[in-house]
Amino acid sequence: MSFYYLNKKMGLALNDILVRVCSNNKGFLKDDLAITWINYKSENNKVFKGFGFGINNKKMFYPASIVKLVYGLATFHWIKKGRLLLTEEISDAVSRMLFNSSNNATSFLVDLLTGTTSGPCIEGEVWESWKYQRRIINDWLKDFNWEELYGINCCQKTWDDEPFGREKEFYGYENKNRNEMTTDSSARVLEEIMIHIDFQKNDLNLRKFLKRNLNKDALKEDPMNQIEGFLGEGLPESTNFWSKAGLMSEVRHDAAWWINNKSLQTLLVVFGNGEKYFRDTSLFPAIAEEVYEYNKKFF
Repeated sequence: MSFYYLNKKMGLALNDILVRVCSNNKGFLKDDLAITWINYKSENNKVFKGFGFGINNKKMFYPASIVKLVYGLATFHWIKKGRLLLTEEISDAVSRMLFNSSNNATSFLVDLLTGTTSGPCIEGEVWESWKYQRRIINDWLKDFNWEELYGINCCQKTWDDEPFGREKEFYGYENKNRNEMTTDSSARVLEEIMIHIDFQKNDLNLRKFLKRNLNKDALKEDPMNQIEGFLGEGLPESTNFWSKAGLMSEVRHDAAWWINNKSLQTLLVVFGNGEKYFRDTSLFPAIAEEVYEYNKKFF
C-alpha cells in the first residue's frame, strides 16, 4: 500500500500544469521528468495521511544530492541506536550536508555510517569486505519495509568532480552501481523527516537543517541557496519552506515541503533528467507556482 492516497483530480491537474509550463520548450519530455505531488490535511498540529499523484514517480534516476536526505536520516538512526555518538562535529557535518549540500561533509558521514574510507584500489577479502560495508545503508533501508524504497541504491558518496581509486571501481562498469532513487522514495524519506519523527531538544534535528528562507534579499547573499532555479523560487516569500535540491551537469532535482495554511501542507518532489534541465532555471519555479495556485483555489 502506498504511503499516500491516489487523487485522480490532482493527477489531471498535474498533467495540465505540465502542458502549460512545458509548452514553450518542446525539449522537455515527460520521459525525462518525474514528479510526486502530495497534499496533507492538518489539524491541531496533527498531519494526516496524504493524497496525491505521481508521474514517472517509480522510475529510477540518478538522485545527485537528494540522496543526502537518506544519509541524514541514517545518521539520525545510527545515533538513536548507539552506533554513533552525537558530537558537535557530526551535527555540523549533517547541517552542512543538508543545508549547504557539502560533498566533503557527505563523504565524512558516509565513512562514519559504513566504516569505510576512500583510497586506492584494493583487492581480495579486504575489497569484498569494503563493498559489503558500503552497502550497509541499503540493507538498513530494507528494514523499513516501505515499498517505495524497493530497488533504490544509496551507497555512493557525492562528488564535486568525480570518484577515484576504490570509489571509482565501486561505481562498476558504465557506472552501473551509481546511486538511484525515485521521486516516490525521495518523498517517503522527506515525509518521514517532516512529520513522523518527534525531534527532541538533544536530537539531531534534520528538519532544522532543511528549513530555508525565501526572502529574495537574503538569497542574494548565498549563490548556492538551493532556491533560485528550484521549487522555492515559485512560492511567496512568506511561505514556511523546507527543501533539499540536487544539481549536476546531467540533472536538476528538488524535494520540497511547504505550509499552505493551517489546514494544508504540500510535499513536492521533481526530478529533471538531462542537461537541458541542468541548464534551465525557470521550469521548477513554474511548476511550484502552479501547484501553489491550484492548492489555493481548490483546498
